[in-house]
Amino acid sequence: MNDMSKSRPEADAVKIKTYEDHSEGTDSEEKAPDDAEKKSGKKSGKKISRKAGNEIAAKLAAAEKEAGENYDRFLRISAEFENYKKRKDREASDFRKYANEALVKELLPVFDNLERAVETAADHDDAGNRILEGVDMTLKEISRALEKFAVKAVDAVGHQFDPAYHQAVMQEETEEHPENTVIKELQKGYTIHNRLLRPSMVVVAKAVSG
Repeated sequence: MNDMSKSRPEADAVKIKTYEDHSEGTDSEEKAPDDAEKKSGKKSGKKISRKAGNEIAAKLAAAEKEAGENYDRFLRISAEFENYKKRKDREASDFRKYANEALVKELLPVFDNLERAVETAADHDDAGNRILEGVDMTLKEISRALEKFAVKAVDAVGHQFDPAYHQAVMQEETEEHPENTVIKELQKGYTIHNRLLRPSMVVVAKAVSG
């Protein structure tokens, strides 16, 4: 009987030990996958961070390229705008200079007629001299008004013929002047701010034919 009572505790002890061994085996088996997951997690984390870094670098390079292109575009637009401003300022200046061009052209025939009246009356010594004086004063006033708008007569007589400012009406043979010299002016030419309003109608010297 004593043998049986001893054998039961021993049997219980064996069972407890077997259960503990089984529990330890189970715990080790459960821990093993956790360690594997941690290692794989570290590897995948490294891969993800490297990929993210490459993407950031690529985006940064693209942003820098776009910024450079935008800056170049800005410089071109700025230069074009400056040229536009200069062109508009030049056009405005020209407009102010030549705004009265049409009016002056209309006044020139009046000026011509007054000059002719003065020249004709100067050939007579009668009472018409008073008219001559009045016309002469009017002519001078108009001349001063034209000068205010930078209107000037073209120099013609005695100068070399210049097709840019002179219009040859005829040629005249002469030995007194070099060939192609303006010897007579039939109608005065005028400029406004150095731009031709009307060419001078002139007679040009021609060499005497043998």
